[in-house]
Amino acid sequence: MLPGDDLKTTLHFGLFTNDNLIGVCSFFKNSNPNVPSTNQYQLRGMAILKTYQGQGFGKVILSHGEKFLGKKSIKIIWCNAREVAVPFYQNNNYMPIGNAFNIKDIGLHYVMYKIL
Repeated sequence: MLPGDDLKTTLHFGLFTNDNLIGVCSFFKNSNPNVPSTNQYQLRGMAILKTYQGQGFGKVILSHGEKFLGKKSIKIIWCNAREVAVPFYQNNNYMPIGNAFNIKDIGLHYVMYKIL
């Protein structure tokens, strides 16, 4: 659970196979002052079950969310990407902005964004 999960502006997506939830991602109406544009959403809580990682499911659910937001005239999606996830986001056309930062008990992160 994340703060803001229940807001009307928050969007949650799930990816299922054989009626089993294998992936999730959530988008929160939230602006990052270092990212150009005021019409932005933050990607948070993206995860694919370990046994399904590396099979393209992350790209599927992320792409679905991006298309949904694009149809709502959202211009920018940004996230705080864990260091290990940076290549995934780069492969999906997200760009880093600013310096790396540490989130306590989680590790090194980078702000990354994509213009839709």
